[in-house]
Amino acid sequence: MAESKCGVIAVVGRPNVGKSTLMNGMIGEHLSITSSKPQTTRHRVLGVMTETIKDVPTQFIFVDTPGFQTKHSNALNKTMNRAVLTALADVNVILWVIEQGKLTPADMKVLELCPKGVPLVAVVNKVDLLEKKAEILPFLEKVSGQRNFDAIVPLSAQAIKNLDALKEAVSALLPEQPFFYDEDTLTDRPEKFLAAERIREKLFRLVGDELPYTCTVVIDKFEIEDGRRLIYASILVDRSSHKAMIIGKGGEKLKRIGSEARQDMERLFGGSVHLETWVKVRSGWADNATLLQSLGYE
Repeated sequence: MAESKCGVIAVVGRPNVGKSTLMNGMIGEHLSITSSKPQTTRHRVLGVMTETIKDVPTQFIFVDTPGFQTKHSNALNKTMNRAVLTALADVNVILWVIEQGKLTPADMKVLELCPKGVPLVAVVNKVDLLEKKAEILPFLEKVSGQRNFDAIVPLSAQAIKNLDALKEAVSALLPEQPFFYDEDTLTDRPEKFLAAERIREKLFRLVGDELPYTCTVVIDKFEIEDGRRLIYASILVDRSSHKAMIIGKGGEKLKRIGSEARQDMERLFGGSVHLETWVKVRSGWADNATLLQSLGYE
């Protein structure tokens, strides 16, 4: 019997198929931000789960990636696509996530990016939306004809259904080797990054459909005093009209964004947080490659 298994698992797919929700469900922590809007994930986010699978200590190192963009070509989308390709470069297993009943050209484009020779699992998400389980069978047959998959796993990341089957399927494909991280490690991302992501998640969830895509978040100062985190953040927008939308009447919208983000940070960090946010106009930030790099986009 193997002493331990460990490996890196890339989670890839077109926008809005549930990649981040899947990783969060697998590691049991709301690490990667989520919303109903595409492009919520903009960065490579690593999540670590250490668990015993069939009596073998196993460390899963998930790499959540942005949805691969096929329609837009600004600097931000090019940066996100580069994050996907980088994630695929050196992994032990790839999870190709699709939505039940839908096999689009964008899905197939992502599948084409998956290198041959790397174990590949098709994850068919959102099966909880089906009225009858048998309805999934024709679609699974169609999926199986697209590539020689090592496994095809139907599940619901949102409802946390059949995730154990995916864990077992992935574990069987991981190499026997020592753990890369301590057993209590959750991610390689610093708290400063996680704080910015929590604010950005609230922007996606609490403002209009178009506005989030012209916003990003910068942490201006992150300090810890007597166990309390003091966080000062700027929300960058493209136009003055966007600034007014985020602030809201009497500042109520910005207050709600900050309050909900702070509560999420306190749960994630396990301690008190003081958060202050400002909204600033920086036109053209999403199409400025140099600026994107300075803002932490890889």
